[in-house]
Amino acid sequence: MARITASVYTSHVPAIGVAIDQHKTQEDYWKPVFAGYEQSKQWIRENPPDVIFLVYNDHATAFSLDLIPTFAIGTAAQFQPADEGWGPRPVPVVKGHPELAAHIAQSVIQQDFDLTLVNKMEVDHGLTVPLSLLFGERDPIQGAWPCPVIPFAVNVVQYPAPSGRRCFALGQAIRKAIESYDAPLNVQIWGTGGMSHQLQGARAGLINREWDQAWLDQMIADPAACAARPHIDYVREAGSEGIELVMWLIARGAMPDVTDGRSVGPPPRVRHRFYHVPASNTAVGHLVLEPA
Repeated sequence: MARITASVYTSHVPAIGVAIDQHKTQEDYWKPVFAGYEQSKQWIRENPPDVIFLVYNDHATAFSLDLIPTFAIGTAAQFQPADEGWGPRPVPVVKGHPELAAHIAQSVIQQDFDLTLVNKMEVDHGLTVPLSLLFGERDPIQGAWPCPVIPFAVNVVQYPAPSGRRCFALGQAIRKAIESYDAPLNVQIWGTGGMSHQLQGARAGLINREWDQAWLDQMIADPAACAARPHIDYVREAGSEGIELVMWLIARGAMPDVTDGRSVGPPPRVRHRFYHVPASNTAVGHLVLEPA
């Protein structure tokens, strides 16, 4: 049967994608950011997934104010990189896994989570930047990502956004769905977005290092308590866009130490942890967890 072998967490700052695409990763400003991913790039070469289930948020490219699904799963065979106003990123087309995606949708909906099925959509930097960070620069025509990717878009752009508790429970439902798939697939689940940042208003540019690190500590060691945090905590402490961190709780809830909304086994092993300020106008967080 399929199983989740690791969870990966990372910010998906759009300027990081620009730095990669414009070959600026070794410039003084960007070098420490990309150095923080070198260990994870080696780890994923040694632990290649068969499929990645990638949780991210769309930035008004596939969806708009006309249509705002809370949870949307990409079920197509491929997903083109989106044009976010300055042309698509020069990265390969993202290949999907329609069979596993359809199975997950069936299972999760039968577990009483409402998902929007998306048979055609473009994917923006929220999905492609994490792939670039872990797999490096790829030729957009001759290159390819190393494995299929199932996009899972979460609305954290327009309120109301789902609660951390709801996302945490959804992760458990996703794990159950994956483990019931009748093929020996090694699946990694990635939670992306965050950490503390605010893009507008009087607090634009807000970064809260202490809160970010404490949140990471709690998410690793006591994810149920982390998931119980109300939205207002994220807004006050991590800025208006800090709410993206609830997407990390989907990946954390999918880890095998969590059952029935609580940790029942030993916490996962931390294979790599990285934090850097700033990249553009946000804090960058990154984490790789494996089952104990």
